[in-house]
Amino acid sequence: MTTRNASTFGAETTASEVAEGIDLKGKTALVTGGSSGLGQETARVLADRGAHVILTARDVPKGERVAEGIRESTGNAKVEVEKLELGSLKDIRAFVARFLAKHPTLHVLINNAGVMACPQAKTADGFELQFGSNHVGHFLMTCLLAPALRRGAPSRIVSVSSRGHHISPVVFDDIPFERRPYDKWQAYGQSKTANVLFAVGLEKRLGAAGVHANALHPGGIMTELSRHLQQEDFQFLA
Repeated sequence: MTTRNASTFGAETTASEVAEGIDLKGKTALVTGGSSGLGQETARVLADRGAHVILTARDVPKGERVAEGIRESTGNAKVEVEKLELGSLKDIRAFVARFLAKHPTLHVLINNAGVMACPQAKTADGFELQFGSNHVGHFLMTCLLAPALRRGAPSRIVSVSSRGHHISPVVFDDIPFERRPYDKWQAYGQSKTANVLFAVGLEKRLGAAGVHANALHPGGIMTELSRHLQQEDFQFLA
């Protein structure tokens, strides 16, 4: 396997270039939110490097179209789609049960799915939507998948966070905005801070077992994640 110095990577470096020379044959990778945007490209590159990729989607037909395109472009037939709604703890538990029945060992987990700056809403279990989907859902799923990640060690957990974590810490006294006015960016920011803290906590607890966790800011990229944004939001992000 060839390696590259990370200092050669820049703002225009593609995922394919970063993964050049990496052989993932025999590895199983799970990507949440793999039917569009960053998740779709992540799934494609993992498949191109030979991994058995399972991508999750709320819209399964859309996910199947994406998976078929990945299979065709990479020549890797081992690309599957699983339905997952991260806003439902019941759905998460059902998904993990299905996943582990078919894939008892997991080598790569990419916690990518999310929602950004949306109107105030709640998940099926009553969590503020952004915190519930971006953090709580991934938290439960990852913990339930930990035995499979241990069996796959050395394995990786990657939490896709954002520079948005600078907007707000986790406001533990009022995560659901019950005693303060709802602010969509503060809600997003604390969910992304939670992603970072979760990665730190996972590394402390699982690193010695060969399960390593990282969080990342993927850069400012126009994907379906921005579907709720309005003109003033782009000015805010500039």
